Amino acid sequence: MIRTFWVAATGMSSQQLNLDVIANNLANVNTVGFKKSRADFEELLYQEERIPGAASSPETQIPTGLHVGLGVRPVATQKIFTEGNMEQTANALDIAIEGDGFFKILLPNGEFGYTRNGSFKLDRDGRMVTPSGNPMDPEITIPEDTRSITISSDGIVSVTQGDSDVPTEIGNLELAKFINPGGMRPIGRNMYVATEASGDEITGVPGSDGLGSVSQGFLEMSNVNVVEEMVNMIISQRAYEMNSKAIQTADEMIQTANQLRR
Repeated sequence: MIRTFWVAATGMSSQQLNLDVIANNLANVNTVGFKKSRADFEELLYQEERIPGAASSPETQIPTGLHVGLGVRPVATQKIFTEGNMEQTANALDIAIEGDGFFKILLPNGEFGYTRNGSFKLDRDGRMVTPSGNPMDPEITIPEDTRSITISSDGIVSVTQGDSDVPTEIGNLELAKFINPGGMRPIGRNMYVATEASGDEITGVPGSDGLGSVSQGFLEMSNVNVVEEMVNMIISQRAYEMNSKAIQTADEMIQTANQLRR
């Protein structure tokens, strides 16, 4: 019966982590480019009391074994990279990706980060940067006398300057994708970095090689479904309560056994 305490404790601990994941999803329901997470679990080892197939007599075998599970543990938190809703902003520096791909960003440590957040700004040098100030790669610099910026669906960046009405092409956006985007490591600030699990980046212009196209004046919002997360939260809460009830019941059974008298 003591085993019940530890088995139920693993269930409570796992549901606590599950609730942490759900809470983070809900906290980022309005975060641009945020991708929701899902906690994955697996059962622990089994205590084998009887081996299936063992002989029960010279002519017969035991058809099924006797195995008692020892609980559950969290094994992964997986990012779900489904596309979020598009919100029109009419801001020339807001860019949404329609389809697969990430914007490639140069981080302060010299490594590259990847994001779906297309809320870009201009820094003091005219470079297109993230809200944290990190520039895109390849770098896009907007001239000082620019009157308007146009970004095509395949990533060509054109500007009109001064008194001229003729657009001038100044660069081309590139996107990156991965064989296993779920293997990327989230580092906060809507940013991911590549790992051995994600594989090497595959870069190209938007709309080519399976990469998505880009839409100027739009932002991709979070893909969190509030109703779905609320339902998951209720299920997690009930599972937590049932595991705590199992501990309480086991305690009452031990108490009853301790009170037996001859």
